[in-house]
Amino acid sequence: MNNYSKTLLRFSAAFGLIGALMGAHMAGSGAYELRPIHAHILVVGWLSLFSWSVFYKVFKSNEGLLTKLHVWTAIIGSIGLTLGMLFEFVNPFNLPSSITLIIYIIGGSVLLISYILFFVLTLMVKE
Repeated sequence: MNNYSKTLLRFSAAFGLIGALMGAHMAGSGAYELRPIHAHILVVGWLSLFSWSVFYKVFKSNEGLLTKLHVWTAIIGSIGLTLGMLFEFVNPFNLPSSITLIIYIIGGSVLLISYILFFVLTLMVKE
């Protein structure tokens, strides 16, 4: 379980750094169009991944398929949702709106699956 904790912690740290850099850029430039993306990077990427990292460090649970699915859907979903938001709202690569919406929806759906899996995992915690 320690490897899952470390993996989530490292991704959390990366999200925290990206969120802090985005916040510094927005404050310095006075341009706040990235606020929703910045907020989701910090809440979903930094805070959620960090709390799940602590969960795997503190609580004992089976290191099975459900745990593996949770960890990787959390990471992929966090990246997918925040990139999807960037593509949907800022569209830095001028992608068609149907493509940006699909990326946004898939990222959010994968992240939602990770939250559902986490809920199930909390019900399986051993005392």
